[in-house]
Parts: sequence; C-alpha cells; structure tokens
Amino acid sequence: MFKVVNLRDKLRDGNKMSALGKDLLKKKFGLPPMPQMGTGSAGKRNLVRKRDYSPVHWDKYFEKMEDVKTNEGNTFRVYECGSEGPVLVFLHGGGFSALSWSLLSARISYLVKCRCLAIDLRGHGDTVTTDDTDLSADRLSSDVRDIIETYFGDDPPPVILIGHSMGGAIAVHVAVQQFISSLIGLCVIDVVEGTAMEALSSMQTFLRGRPKVFNSLDQAIEWCVRSGQVRNLESARVSMVGQVKRMDTDETATSELEREHEHHQLPESSNSVIREEEEEEEEDTLDVSKKGLQKTNATSATSSTPDGFFRTPEDSQSVKKCRYTWRINLSKTEKFWPGWFQGLSQKFLACNVPKMLLLAGVDRLDKDLTIGQMQGKFQMQVLPQSGHAVHEDVPEKVADCLATFMTRQKVVTPTEHFERFCVF
Repeated sequence: MFKVVNLRDKLRDGNKMSALGKDLLKKKFGLPPMPQMGTGSAGKRNLVRKRDYSPVHWDKYFEKMEDVKTNEGNTFRVYECGSEGPVLVFLHGGGFSALSWSLLSARISYLVKCRCLAIDLRGHGDTVTTDDTDLSADRLSSDVRDIIETYFGDDPPPVILIGHSMGGAIAVHVAVQQFISSLIGLCVIDVVEGTAMEALSSMQTFLRGRPKVFNSLDQAIEWCVRSGQVRNLESARVSMVGQVKRMDTDETATSELEREHEHHQLPESSNSVIREEEEEEEEDTLDVSKKGLQKTNATSATSSTPDGFFRTPEDSQSVKKCRYTWRINLSKTEKFWPGWFQGLSQKFLACNVPKMLLLAGVDRLDKDLTIGQMQGKFQMQVLPQSGHAVHEDVPEKVADCLATFMTRQKVVTPTEHFERFCVF
C-alpha cells in the first residue's frame, strides 16, 4: 500500500499528469485518471449562464386588448384570445393582473375551442375606476357583472368563471348571486376558506417583506422569480409587467411597454441581470404562445438575500431616474380581506353549475370541502409541483385539467391537439 501511495504522488501533478501516468494508474491499480479542469477565463465561461429577465409583450399570448367602459364611468382593461366556443372569464388574485393568465389562455385555447377573456380587476393593472380603493367582494362582483353585460350585451354567450386566490373568491360570489345568466361552469384555483382566513394574520408581514422599489422592469421580474412568487420565468416576464408602475410619471409598466412596443423596442435594461456562476440543473419550461408550443431551457432560480431582495452593481450608485413600485398598495386593502373569504366553502358548494377546485396542496382542503368532495359535488385536482400561483407555475398542467373538465361536462369541443397534450 505504501508503494501505491508513493507512485500516485509521483504521477499526480495537478492537471499536468502525463498520459503514461494515467494509463498506469488505471491498469495497475484501477484508479480513474484525474479530470482535466478548465482554467482561466475560458473555463469560467463554461459555468456562467445568463437568464433573460426582460419583459415580454402581451401579444405573444393574447390576440387583442380592449378597454371596456361601463355605465358607471369605469374603464376595465381586458385581454382576449380565441374566436369560437364558450367564454372563459379569468379573474386574477390580489396584486396580480390579467396578464397572469397569459400562458394559460394561450394553451387552453390551443386544446379546446373557446374564447378567453382576462380582466384587470378594480385597482389593478390598467383598469381605471372612479374609486380604486373599494375592493369589497360586493363591489368586485358587481364589476364582473357590469363588464360581461357591457362586453356581450343582452345575450351573452355561455360563460365559465375561472379565478385565482382573491379572484377565485370573487368568482364564487358572482356565481352564487347568479350575476351571469349564461354561466355554465366554475373553477377556483388555490383558495379555500379555512386556509385563507388563517393566512390573513400574517399577510401584512409578507407584504412588508417585499421590495418597495425596483430599478427596472428586468429587476422586478428577477425578484418575482427569485422570491418564488412565480416559479415559471416565461410567465413572470409577461405577468410582472402588470403589477408595477413608474414612480416618476405614475404610468403603468404595461402602458410603457405598449408605447415602446409600437416603436419596436423594449424599455432600456438596467443591465442588472444576475450572472449565475454556479452550475445549476436546467429545467424545461414550456413556451406557450398563441403561435404554438415550443420547449425552452431555463436554469433554476437562486435564493435571495436575507432582506428579501438581491444586490446589483447599480445599488451602490446614484438613484436612477426611472424606478418602479407596486401598482396597488395591498396593505391598505386589509379591511376587505375577510369579506372575500368568509363563508366561501358553503357558497362554492351552493353554486348550481359544474365546479372544479385546483389546489397546490391537499392540506389546503377544509372540512366542508372535504365532505363535499367525497359526495361528488365538485371535481378536485392537486398539482403539488407548483406554488400558490398554480396557473403561472404549471400552465400546461392547469390547461390539461381545465380542458379535461370542460370536455367531460360537454361544454367545449376539443381541438385536434387535445389528445396529444392531455395526460389525464
């Protein structure tokens, strides 16, 4: 054994071990040769990856955008895709916007014949109302009714309501009050009364932990992914734009991007894209656009600093002229939170249309819903590989669930792509 060690010491000299030495080690002692390590800048470049955090325009996923003016003098921003079949009306969660439904809308309209209508609710996105501070359940529910009546007139097509978090609660309120005469289905995504009510006590702490200012849209998108708010980079690049506004002009980032898009250029990047110098596993994300489906690669996000944000070279320099903050101050809406969720489970079960509940974890189910699910009063699907923003994290799986649910209820006609992508 002493001779073996000595021979190995003589033959091993960093990365300069001779070919003869490597062969001798392998043949005589069964030892593998030392790997050749990259040196200098060339070796380092092999480990460096850049992630693209630049914003993406909505027209990659939706076919048109429109501002709907209701009788009360309010203007609601809506995005639409699809040309035939029932209308899927999407209601986003608190602080999000209609753009959070971008990938799901493109994918579901690819699988079944339907129209998708995503709405910026009051106080969110590019919607402008006479009172952006009233986010009560009754007010938001009435807004949805007014939008449908204004957009489709006295004879609306069949409607399926789909809502996430706060939007899911509002969808239930709309359905139980029978505000839409042509309602034929309801889907609620990751909101359950018991869990939601318990989470309210810690919501202010969560909101205080978010950054108040971003130097650029790129940085806002990067935080969105790194913090885990949205785990899908492709979705974050289009949806985060609807959640922030410029501090100097109070213009929404969506409007800014729209103006720049018309001139065929994006807002100037702050060059704050993080250079990731550690090897990371690549994960496949699905590029879901209205033009088709395509596989792309993205690296997994790294963790943020203890204060909930990350440092960039610009942080030590003077304050930039263009900075962004949140479109809505959710902390000031606290008085409306209980009204969104109280009695939600019983109201959901009382809706007399086909219903589906999509959850990120089965632990979110409360007693009333557990009993109702066992009695077959609604269909439930759990997607544990996602976070709270289920429809953004795994839009292809949510689309498969919705397509299967709607075809089983015989309310939509599947396209030729449905069998190919549906796994249920």
